[in-house]
Parts: sequence; structure tokens; C-alpha cells
Amino acid sequence: MQTFKHYFYKTSLILSGGCLVVMTLLILSQIVARSLGIVIPSSEDFAGWLLSATVFFGLAYTFNNGGHIRVSILLIRLPASVRRYFELFNLFVGLLICTYLAYYTLFTVYDSFSYEEVTDTYLAVPLGLVQLPMALGSLFLMIAVLDNFVTAIKGGTPEYLAHEDELGSME
Repeated sequence: MQTFKHYFYKTSLILSGGCLVVMTLLILSQIVARSLGIVIPSSEDFAGWLLSATVFFGLAYTFNNGGHIRVSILLIRLPASVRRYFELFNLFVGLLICTYLAYYTLFTVYDSFSYEEVTDTYLAVPLGLVQLPMALGSLFLMIAVLDNFVTAIKGGTPEYLAHEDELGSME
């Protein structure tokens, strides 16, 4: 199971990094093309969509590795037993929010494909394809929060918390 989880989070990281590389190459090619008097149609649109994909694909990996900003000024002052319940509550609320986000982004993608919607840009791209990375990234984040919630319920230390504690001990 640990191997599967490792590959799941690495997949999130690789998808995010891949989108960032493609976005960078697109912007660089646009710069070169403009200096040659050539226009790459909708390159700004694709760069924006790739930026969104980069952010959403990276959410699960970043969360699992304690990279999201957390205001823990109150939590660090609580006894460990009380802190555990606050962490469980926070994870539960986070899971509800992520589930809501994943459901509605996936529903939006489904709707876009059902109605055969396209973008209103120079190049008409199926809107569902543009929205799909956000939906998948939201689903990945929901799975990451669920994974850490289950770990916390079982009495273990969630991954994000273990990484956060490592970072705190380095300061």
C-alpha cells in the first residue's frame, strides 16, 4: 500500500511539473516566434490553462508533504492529546470541503462534455478538456486528505504533520 501511495503522490508531482515545463516551453516559443514576426494562436490561453493545471495537479503532493501554509499558532501550544482531536476535526472539515470541490468540478467537466461546450478563444477547444486538470487535481487532493484522515483516525501521524514537524525542528 505504501508503494501505491508513493506512486500516487509522485504522479501528482510529475503531472504538475510536466504542465509547468510545457507552459514554459510554450511561452519561450511564443517569445521566439514574436521576434520572428510569427503569432502562435491562443498561446496565452494555453499558458493560462497549463498554469491552472500546474497548481491543481500539485495540490495533493504539496499537502501530503506539509507544503501548504497552516496557521498552527494555537495547535502547537495544545497538549498532544488535545491537538490530535483538533487535527482530526481540521482533517474532517478539509475532507468535506475537498469532497465538495471534487464533486462539483467533476460534475462541471461532465456537463461541459455533455453539452459539447467549447472555449470562446481563437482556437475552439472542448471546455471539458480545459476543466479536466482542475477536476482531477481536486480529486487527487481529496484522496490525499482522506488518506491522512484515515491515518489520523487509526492513531498514526499524518504525513503532512510528520513533514511539518521535521521542518519545525530544523528552525
